[in-house]
Amino acid sequence: MRAGAVCDEFRDRLNLLDRHILKSVLFTCAAAVGLFAFVVALPNVARELIGPLLAGQFDFDTFLRLNALLLPFAVSYALPMGVLTGVLLTLGRLSADSEITAMRASGVSVMRVSQPILLLGLGCAALALYVNFESMPWARVQYHKEFAAAVRANPLRIIEAKRFIRDFAGSVLYVREKEGDVLRDIWLWELDERSRVRRLLRAESGRLVYDEATNSLVPNLVNVTVEERDAENPEDFSKSPKVASVEKAAEVRILLDRYFGKNLDRMKDDWLTYSGLHAKQAQLAAIKPPPEQAKEHARTRMKLAMIVQEKFNLSLAVFSFALIGVPLGIKVSRRETSANLGVALGLVLGFYLMTVAIKSLDRHPEYRPDLLLWLPNVLFLGLGVWLFTRIDRK
Repeated sequence: MRAGAVCDEFRDRLNLLDRHILKSVLFTCAAAVGLFAFVVALPNVARELIGPLLAGQFDFDTFLRLNALLLPFAVSYALPMGVLTGVLLTLGRLSADSEITAMRASGVSVMRVSQPILLLGLGCAALALYVNFESMPWARVQYHKEFAAAVRANPLRIIEAKRFIRDFAGSVLYVREKEGDVLRDIWLWELDERSRVRRLLRAESGRLVYDEATNSLVPNLVNVTVEERDAENPEDFSKSPKVASVEKAAEVRILLDRYFGKNLDRMKDDWLTYSGLHAKQAQLAAIKPPPEQAKEHARTRMKLAMIVQEKFNLSLAVFSFALIGVPLGIKVSRRETSANLGVALGLVLGFYLMTVAIKSLDRHPEYRPDLLLWLPNVLFLGLGVWLFTRIDRK
């Protein structure tokens, strides 16, 4: 009876220990994921949302909703970094406070200590799988749809006085004054495919009309000076440009493709859900291209296969980082947040650099880069197992 009571007490203490470790790691990982998600999302918010919000292009509720739609994209990259950072910070603190030593002195092995952390890593990997294949693709498409709808509700708000507007495809616009839809002192630079100025229009005044059929702004310009440059080499200033003055300019269109997501009609492959990717893979597999197009067709199929494999690998990376973080956090034994954060960033950077290097082989399907994408995970899993054996020997 006494032996049974001792076993029950030991089991209860282990359950308490599991809850203590799981709670500590979970909250630290959640904070780290939130921090990294903010860092990943911030450039998109600053580049795409702050300007329209300040210009009154959409209200604050729309701004918040668009920010929420950026979260799945940010979380898909923040989860591996956040889990590794959370594990390193928590175990580094426990090891520095000699709590890990006390656990091992009580007969609790490193593997037993790591059990709740590895279970958390598996759970986060499953969450990452859902985010990468379902949540993130849906959110990206929905983001562009809602952004386009917000702009379409009041497209003339895009134009701000005394600011060079470079958001349009193939043109740059500057307006000195704006009163409603009436513009004064208008400068419009039309660009070629290499972003070189091929024509400059300067008008005394004009009005903007939104053409919903083509999602473009049509400026009706008055008293216009047109400067045309050489079509072949517009930067050859040895040739004098052709200059003409007209009362009204011929129809000019300012394309709003950037705002209305022209490529939603031909959705990016990495915005497809798992079922969409699987359907497209089956569609490509059924195509029998002519011999002269066989190589390009093989590249297209390989790019799609790499998207699928990359999403799987980013999900598995969450568990790989949790695995490697346990022995590394115990071995490093640092309380300093900056030191553990530096170790985490170094490991994550190495993982992503290897992934990017392999992705550069997408034009060489004969090397099977879709399978090589598993190499970083295999290396990290192997390193984690090796570190575990080193810790258990001590």
